[in-house]
Amino acid sequence: MWLPRPLTWALRCAVGLTLAFIYVPLLVVVLNAFNPDRVSTWPPSGFTLDWWREALTNQGALDATLVSVQVALCATALALALGTLASFALQRYAFFGRDAVSLLVILPIALPGIVTGLSLNAAFTAMLGLDLGFLTIVVAHATFCIVVVFNNVIARLRRLGETAEAASMDLGATRFTTFRLVTFPALRSALLAGGLLAFALSFDEIIVTTFTAGAGTETLPIWILNNLTRPNNAPVVNVVGTCLIVFSILPIYLSQKLSGTASGGRF
Repeated sequence: MWLPRPLTWALRCAVGLTLAFIYVPLLVVVLNAFNPDRVSTWPPSGFTLDWWREALTNQGALDATLVSVQVALCATALALALGTLASFALQRYAFFGRDAVSLLVILPIALPGIVTGLSLNAAFTAMLGLDLGFLTIVVAHATFCIVVVFNNVIARLRRLGETAEAASMDLGATRFTTFRLVTFPALRSALLAGGLLAFALSFDEIIVTTFTAGAGTETLPIWILNNLTRPNNAPVVNVVGTCLIVFSILPIYLSQKLSGTASGGRF
């Protein structure tokens, strides 16, 4: 498509400004992780690795990281199971209200996080009488992680169709054998992509976690929020943030490559 030169340059400037708005703050966090000052300053006054050594021995950060990893793994496992079952039910079977059910499955990721957190807090405490903690965080995270798995799997099922499965069963294979040898191999990359996205989404969730964690459970995002305003811990927070930036790139990149779409297969 041909565009006039002034419009082309205007679009390039708009893209450049947008990318700068997104990524320059991340660069500031990375640079301050090596800043010898205890408060974030610009430009940095020097270079040091002391905060990295301190971060590696910070028990609060290590404990919070372990909790976040455990929560993300459990939420991802639940999302893989429930999201896959939901995608099969809505793609392979026609029933009354199917479109409404599909909307309800996708809705949690579209709702504001504060609404989801508030409603789950009320459900756990007022309706079910549960103590907020690890289990409630896992269930809360699974509600929106299901969506990314569901979107990846149902998109793959639509592309796959039912011809190969029908041929397998016509040749004498049972439904379980067909799923194991035909359907599951075709879904593996979609499941892996959905699982990676679900893990990343759960690991850095803070709004819903704040409403469902209770006082005794601290995930890494909550630890960062609690320590961000403490002058002595600000450099360590920058180090943790830098690590999260680096490690967040891998699952997003892999999910995009596996799903074969620019959006990572979420929509």
